[in-house]
Amino acid sequence: MKTSIRRTLTAAAATTGLMGLGLAGAAAHVTITPDTTAAGAHALLTVSFSHDCEGSPTNKLTISLPEPLVDAKPEIVPGWTVEKVTETLDEPLTLDNGSSVTERVGQIVYTAETPVQDGYLQQFDISVQLPEREGETLAFPVLQSCVEGETDWAEIPAEGEDPHSLEAPAPTITLTGAEERGHAEEAATETTAEEADLESASASNDSSGASTVGYVGLGAGLLGLIAGVTALLRTRNAKA
Repeated sequence: MKTSIRRTLTAAAATTGLMGLGLAGAAAHVTITPDTTAAGAHALLTVSFSHDCEGSPTNKLTISLPEPLVDAKPEIVPGWTVEKVTETLDEPLTLDNGSSVTERVGQIVYTAETPVQDGYLQQFDISVQLPEREGETLAFPVLQSCVEGETDWAEIPAEGEDPHSLEAPAPTITLTGAEERGHAEEAATETTAEEADLESASASNDSSGASTVGYVGLGAGLLGLIAGVTALLRTRNAKA
């Protein structure tokens, strides 16, 4: 039951994330789908592709992280090696919590042991903490390297421009209000409380059942004792 509830919450979060998604259209060969777009939230970004470079299999994906992000935790995927590329900043970057950093993870590089043919879906999950910048759009340029050639998904649409009109648009996400994160946390809290109530009710039922069995056993014992005493008295009276 818990697994089913978690899956439902995950699906709901993904749906909420897609509402704020600027994925540059379904025609893009490389997409990034977040499980949440709430500003300041911890998000799981799913990077996926299913097309090659004009007939040449894909052997590497280089994902560039926008500067508001300073770190990322990439998924380890069988059949691929993964590398976090750190860069030194020209100027210290001040984080939302007031601290500053001079280095950040600028890229995540996935390299295939066996190149991926056209028409096969490949996905990677990357965990990041989104900045507290509601309304801001974050672009994630992706360089798709193939056995022959490459495609640089790095085009950013101008203001008012339709991203579908671009040949190689960069995947983007638009940060939404933190209240969405609050709703998700509230739902998770309610779910935990509901599960606790169910467990408590189950334990109470088990206890009541055990008590009932105990009372029944005690009653049966008393009846047996009474029957035994009655039989003994009758026997003595008959002898007398």
